[in-house]
Amino acid sequence: MNPNLVLHALVFVVGACIGSFLNVCIFRIPAGRSIVFPPSACPRCGTAIRALDNVPLLSWVWLRGRCRHCRAPISGRYPLVELLTGLMALGILLRFGWQPLTAVYFAFGAALIAITFIDLDHQIIPDVITLPGIPLALLGSLLVPEVTGWDAVIGVLAGGGSLYLVALGYRLLTGADGMGGGDIKLLAMIGALVGWQGVLFTIFFSSALGTLVGLAYILATRRTAKARIPFGPFLAVGAMAYLFVGPPVIRWYLSWMR
Repeated sequence: MNPNLVLHALVFVVGACIGSFLNVCIFRIPAGRSIVFPPSACPRCGTAIRALDNVPLLSWVWLRGRCRHCRAPISGRYPLVELLTGLMALGILLRFGWQPLTAVYFAFGAALIAITFIDLDHQIIPDVITLPGIPLALLGSLLVPEVTGWDAVIGVLAGGGSLYLVALGYRLLTGADGMGGGDIKLLAMIGALVGWQGVLFTIFFSSALGTLVGLAYILATRRTAKARIPFGPFLAVGAMAYLFVGPPVIRWYLSWMR
């Protein structure tokens, strides 16, 4: 058997296992509960989940999406998060190879996955993730070849400052809040790792994607343009897009503009 295939499969499995932990974070952090204790249990009957019933991806299939004890349905969100995290781990490895930066990018991506699903569920982005994430991302940026220390610091200021100005301007014009503080801190965290160049790419990509998805949502549901759609998931997708394709796209764009 190809050794690389075995290693890639192992990375996917490890990523899926971390995705299982992210499910715990997504469920418990908004409720202010510990992500360590008590062990995972069925939210309906409270029965502790056995180790064999907590295998990422496979257990959900074995149990046919239901609790073994009370037969309450288990959301398909759980295997989805595990699958996404496993694929992200594998994708980052294939893109960046075996190096310390790969672990930094994976931790960053895992935080973005947790933020995405929490924001989708509750329309909040927890400070417990973004505030420690900013200094940790600054440290991680030391391993990014394209990002200098000043790029990272400016990225924090540009990321948080740009969205703060947008939020302030919207409030002055409409008298209502159009963007939460969580989005501001999230983009500051993103800028700390990818620098100001990555912030520009992330803002453009997430805004374009958010506009398309928002229009599709309004047309599909026939809601007004004032429907609240969380922006955090779009920022997360934009940041991950920058990691994979951002620098070459920017170089291509600059060469095309000359």
